[in-house]
Amino acid sequence: MGLHTSRQTDHRSGVVPIVGRPNVGKSTLLNQVVGERIAIISRRPQTTWNRIVGVKTLPEAQILFVDTPGIHEAPSNFNKHMLRIVKGALEDADVILHLVEVTRPGHPGDKAARDFMRPIDVPVILVVNKIDLDTAHTPWRGRAEGYETTVAISALKGTGLDVLEQEILQRLPSGPQYYPGEVVTGITERFIAREVIREKIFHLTHHEIPYACAVVIDQYSERDDGVIYIRASINVERDSQKGIVIGRGGHLLKEIGRRARMDLEDQLGVKVYLDLWVRVSRDWSKKDHALREFELS
Repeated sequence: MGLHTSRQTDHRSGVVPIVGRPNVGKSTLLNQVVGERIAIISRRPQTTWNRIVGVKTLPEAQILFVDTPGIHEAPSNFNKHMLRIVKGALEDADVILHLVEVTRPGHPGDKAARDFMRPIDVPVILVVNKIDLDTAHTPWRGRAEGYETTVAISALKGTGLDVLEQEILQRLPSGPQYYPGEVVTGITERFIAREVIREKIFHLTHHEIPYACAVVIDQYSERDDGVIYIRASINVERDSQKGIVIGRGGHLLKEIGRRARMDLEDQLGVKVYLDLWVRVSRDWSKKDHALREFELS
């Protein structure tokens, strides 16, 4: 998709990464601000593996929100890869949103996340999320040290997002409208299909399985009757994991496919034929070539 670059007088635009430790509500916030579900939402931490762009078009500005993997310290090759994704998003940033939870003040992961983004010289807004759960009414006011300002929100309920939007707009540089107004995401339909399938795996499996699964869209095409045909492979690291994903008599794989197909038909507005396969790619998360093959790098 080509970028739409019409200029308007005093028009503002820029890249705004949503950054924080795992499971603080980054994907929920992205979906809420653009008005559609384009990122995985799960109670499991670390469900976002790529940079996902949500486009918010206003009369006077266009904000390119970027959901990012949770910042955390981990020695594995896969987790190092995810931190490289966050670093790349920060290097493109015009304004950064550092998302934290009101119910967990002083969490060491929040300091680690702030330290990670500190070398980037752009405005950082502290966004205090989940105020709908704050029964103690914790006072978050004013400017926290090292931040431009503090905004309290509930990403789930949509509370405070109008204030957050205004704080972002005040700090965006002048710039063009990059995408047509009706566009809400810069990602492709193939990417959406992959994320929807992965989301169902997260919801229907347990323990280590979701983190050992990489979904690859092998074929995405429109048939003569208008049906979208999607062939996808679910890559796991061990034979035992393959058996779990397939389930007894193929029951779990069928349920993953059924739920993913229903979601895709709702998002794409057309009939979908989803053909899922499971294959073993041993220790793929430890191999750089596998990360490239699975479009994770």
